[in-house]
Amino acid sequence: MEIHPFWHGYPELNHQLIKVDQVIHSHIRIKDKKIKAIINEVIQSGGKLLRPAYALLCSKIGSDQDQDKAVALAASLETLHLATLIHDDVIDQASTRRGKATLHDLYDNKFAIYAGDYLFSVCFSILSEYSSSLSNIAYNSKSMQKILAGELEQLHSRFQPPTSVKNYLSRISGKTAQLFALSCFVGAVESKASKQEVRRAWNMGHYIGMAYQITDDILDYQGDGDKLGKPVMTDAEQGVYTLPLIYAMKDDPTAIAKILNKKDQLSKQDLEQLLICIERTQGIEKAQNIARRYTKKALQQLAKLPDGDYKDTLHELTNQLLKRTT
Repeated sequence: MEIHPFWHGYPELNHQLIKVDQVIHSHIRIKDKKIKAIINEVIQSGGKLLRPAYALLCSKIGSDQDQDKAVALAASLETLHLATLIHDDVIDQASTRRGKATLHDLYDNKFAIYAGDYLFSVCFSILSEYSSSLSNIAYNSKSMQKILAGELEQLHSRFQPPTSVKNYLSRISGKTAQLFALSCFVGAVESKASKQEVRRAWNMGHYIGMAYQITDDILDYQGDGDKLGKPVMTDAEQGVYTLPLIYAMKDDPTAIAKILNKKDQLSKQDLEQLLICIERTQGIEKAQNIARRYTKKALQQLAKLPDGDYKDTLHELTNQLLKRTT
């Protein structure tokens, strides 16, 4: 089974992520072969498996080195992530994800929603088999609530004037950072790491998730649509106003507001003009500085964790995420 080429330079992780993929597939228990094949195709859609990778690396923090359990719990986290992506695409009415047609575009919203719900159930099925305590399952449940609350908040804020950096950071804290933090937490806590180490792993994951989402939002303005697997400037077109645009709005509110007042009627020329405003006000550079700050905070938390080879990989991986172009 082929895992994303991103992991070819990490043979041990590559091997473990293949097992993660196998665990997920083994828990897709649907009698209808066609539906099962469709959901398996979603699982095979080419994601980088970052969240399970962080869970696997953080499973080396404590003294309990149970690889099978670590792989299974990493699989539950990726399943949770896939479920949220399917629901995301329904909310955004996105036609592509990772360069492929989305479930709701191929079939319909109802099919996609139920497929996402099914993957949520698979997540908890795996957790119930492998998590060491009910309290850890409860923690996963609370985290899921925060993730979904972040998604609801983003949906509610669509086409609202992009004036608050604080609100944006709060939104992505729930939408994205929560799952990165949960991945690091699950790996650490299930390896019997100390409470202090678990807290540092959680904080590290939170900061990584914040930097990751900010970088992702920056790429929506300057990325290559073919590499990203979705058209550029999709967020602005759909009324999701992210950090580069928020900074531009602060510096040139009149010009930005004139364009955004058109809401879902933005033309290609409007989007081009929006990008010119963002470039003129250095919105992208300002957003990149915030992403760097969060990455620095993540590496500071990492430095305080117990020594081991896993730390070198975490350090390299976290720096790579900030510099990515896809």
